[in-house]
Amino acid sequence: MQKITRDQLIEKAASLLGNGTVSCVLGWEKGEFDYDVTPALFETESELREKFVFGDFCGANLSKYLVSKTRKCEGRILVFLKPCDTYSFNQLLTEHRFDREKAYVVGIPCEGMADIERVKELCGDGISSVTADGDELVVTTLYDDEPVRVKAESVLAERCVNCKSKKHVAYDELIGEDGEVLSSARFDEVARLEAMTPDERFAFWQNELSKCIRCNACRNVCPACTCERCVFDNPSSGVENKAAANSFEEKMFHIIRAFHVAGRCTDCGECSRVCPQNIPLHLLNRKFIKDIDDFYGEYQAGAEVGSRAPLVNYTFDDLEPGEVFERGGQDA
Repeated sequence: MQKITRDQLIEKAASLLGNGTVSCVLGWEKGEFDYDVTPALFETESELREKFVFGDFCGANLSKYLVSKTRKCEGRILVFLKPCDTYSFNQLLTEHRFDREKAYVVGIPCEGMADIERVKELCGDGISSVTADGDELVVTTLYDDEPVRVKAESVLAERCVNCKSKKHVAYDELIGEDGEVLSSARFDEVARLEAMTPDERFAFWQNELSKCIRCNACRNVCPACTCERCVFDNPSSGVENKAAANSFEEKMFHIIRAFHVAGRCTDCGECSRVCPQNIPLHLLNRKFIKDIDDFYGEYQAGAEVGSRAPLVNYTFDDLEPGEVFERGGQDA
């Protein structure tokens, strides 16, 4: 698959700005470090050439930012979307979260994005710079005289290792060739958890969710979480933006959020990407996706605009509440 460069994207954006097709561009800019890349809005060609970046750490799914940015941009807004991002784009359109006519989508191919935590596992902390050199990343740290070279494929984010699709399901134009929907192993870890005893599963999630510091990063980045007012921001809820007071409360936030996005989650993996505690939150959502596939037939949120999730459709073949399913030798 063709590897897209920063210069190619800048030239495309500059051209669309110059001919008036769009009035602003939603892309990425560098933060404090090479790997600290963040979504950003660019309004001029000079801003693009000065600040726009694209590389191995541009994993951020830009689709959610359209909800707020389309309101701030007077004309159409150009957004660069990787294949997996376009599923979130379609799902947001299905939920009427922004005006399709306000967005101009340029689909870009993706070979996978790097996970800085995996880089740190191989190279240690104190990373001062990371640059790409072919199929390798050259990593400089504060503690080593010589840079460390690692294969880019060895530090791919989990969602990229288990990529569900190289195919764009929404775009106005494409750069490069489109790919295909993939048959990945993304449900293997869910199956492993299902095979545990109830006590083992409880212990696993107790350990993971006890790390939560209630920073709300997962909620804020999630394309399926776009409510104008979140229940967890309601001062009458008793759980408004505060650290967990007990073990029940620390689990309740994530379980409620997982139920909230059930049938709507596109499995973009943003929740796990931004979690400062490295909690594998995507596994909660994948459990719901796997159950929906098993109980109601295969369904991929965001594959088509306007598609209705099985959970909001009634058919005579729907699962009955009293039915029991066998999972890996353990009752579900």
